[in-house]
Amino acid sequence: MALTAEPARAGWLAGARCVPSPNCDSRPADAGVSLAILHAISLPRGRYGGDAVERLFTNRLDPAAHPSFADLAGLRVSAHFLIHRDGTLLQFVPLQQRAWHAGSSRWRARGQCNDFSVGIELEGVDDGRFAAAQYAALAALCRRLQAVLPLREVAAHSDIAPGRKSDPGARFDWARFLQQLARAA
Repeated sequence: MALTAEPARAGWLAGARCVPSPNCDSRPADAGVSLAILHAISLPRGRYGGDAVERLFTNRLDPAAHPSFADLAGLRVSAHFLIHRDGTLLQFVPLQQRAWHAGSSRWRARGQCNDFSVGIELEGVDDGRFAAAQYAALAALCRRLQAVLPLREVAAHSDIAPGRKSDPGARFDWARFLQQLARAA
């Protein structure tokens, strides 16, 4: 997986399934992308393998399709990437654009984390475990991103929005991820 040099595909990662989201906008001109933010998501909660997350990020989720979707009606969110349980990688927003994933956030005294971050969703829940294929795909993705962005740090959504968010959760294995990231180098 490498960033493609094709102008029409600028900012899209080769090897990721491209699912363009309208839920993005321009980053501030001086915003270098130095942070990757890890999230966890499944819709409905705890159900994996469907297309509900994809539909949410592309504003096509039917709020009547499941009782838990009612609260999501009209929500406009996205992330740059989603990693399914089997390691499949989807990309919703080109890297040069700001995805709407972090919300009200702060990292190392700097607010508005969407401005300088890449959002990576892992298919899962904040109180569950993640699959081996997801850790491998995440490490490979971060390594690829480090090759094309000034990416220096990785944080949990719960780290940038404490008290408001809990993902990817206490069962996310940071040691395992960091070991795989080091091996990917």
